[in-house]
Amino acid sequence: MHIVDRRLNPKAKSFGNRQRFLRRAKAEIREAVRDSLSKRKVADVDGGEDVRIRTKSLREPTFGLGQDSGERDHVLPGNKEFTPGDVIRKPESGGGGRGNKGSNQGSGEDDFIFSLSREEFLDIFFEDLALPNLVKAKLKNLKSPEPFRAGFTTDGPPAKMNHVRTMRNSLARRIALRRPKTEEIERLEAELKEAEAKDPRDEQEIEKLRARLHHLNHLRKVVAYIDPIDLRYNRTEHRPRPKTQAVMFCLMDVSASMTQDLKDLSKRFFMLLHLFLTRHYNEVDIVFIRHTTEAQEVDEDTFFRATETGGTVISSALHEMLRVVKDRYPVDDWNIYAAQASDGHNFDDDMDGCMSLLRQEILPICQYYAYIEAYSEDQIAPFLSVVWSGYDEITDEHENFAMRRVSSPSDIYPVFRELFGASE
Repeated sequence: MHIVDRRLNPKAKSFGNRQRFLRRAKAEIREAVRDSLSKRKVADVDGGEDVRIRTKSLREPTFGLGQDSGERDHVLPGNKEFTPGDVIRKPESGGGGRGNKGSNQGSGEDDFIFSLSREEFLDIFFEDLALPNLVKAKLKNLKSPEPFRAGFTTDGPPAKMNHVRTMRNSLARRIALRRPKTEEIERLEAELKEAEAKDPRDEQEIEKLRARLHHLNHLRKVVAYIDPIDLRYNRTEHRPRPKTQAVMFCLMDVSASMTQDLKDLSKRFFMLLHLFLTRHYNEVDIVFIRHTTEAQEVDEDTFFRATETGGTVISSALHEMLRVVKDRYPVDDWNIYAAQASDGHNFDDDMDGCMSLLRQEILPICQYYAYIEAYSEDQIAPFLSVVWSGYDEITDEHENFAMRRVSSPSDIYPVFRELFGASE
């Protein structure tokens, strides 16, 4: 007999059971997560996931009676052939036992759907990248407090006084208390002078006007134009917020030499870079640029799934990036990041143009530029490609430029080790 707690984790009471399940079904879950990554959008990497697990992975051990030992007593209703002590022979065929053949009228079991939380998904996603927990914690907490408007308060320094709200309160109070206007007093004074100048004088009317004028002057003194209760000051609160906004340019070679495996490897890299930026900036735009001999800005589906092939001219992607920056992302307002993925192939006569663009126009406006050169795991060692040889000269000249070779998901982390150098 066995008992398994299958509750939906109310108040973390089944947290231990959930962790045991994750350990038991880890291989299946890891495979499901990797499958999900090939379909997931780059901007959606920071989230949970519903993964499908085969039911055979959920079988649990049980205790049962041995089939070939011990004594059993059975009650066989309707028995007319056997008496106590008789041995019942096993039928040769046609029994009602179980078999491995499916029935055309039977029913089966669906795959098991398991919901991974955001943290569990990221743990499995980072597992084969060997990303330290220290770096992950830093990604979550690198935010600086900034002041935000949070309504009004009745006290504060003069520099924070809200004049519009103060005058609105003053006007409402003066109207409610019937404070006389200057024009009203001046009109009453003119009527009093006119009444005093008449001949004969109407003393009763003059006395009435004087009493009215005295009352208005008294109200004007008692009901101040601005009272301390009218004052309102801007109130601020400090909340954690990234300092500014960022744009990430994803540049990828989609020529004939970039196989689907190399494109998938590039996608893993772009996902990690996007995750890094979303922890540091309030707004992150992603611009996808794919190139062969020509470059164009595309959406994400086209970026990763289109089948266009051809030769390779990297400078076309750099020109397209500069065009987009000029049109939509002013350098003073945006932090610009770029990530380039390639297999190292390029026309020899294009490298001089690429080097010039990087040195003079792109790297001066970039916060960080990472170049990933992907190669197949079947290669014993990566050859010294044209692009690698050219970019190697820039590494020592610019601190915001890094380049690495990768052949599997676990090789991607060295680029981020340099990018997250402050966490070491």
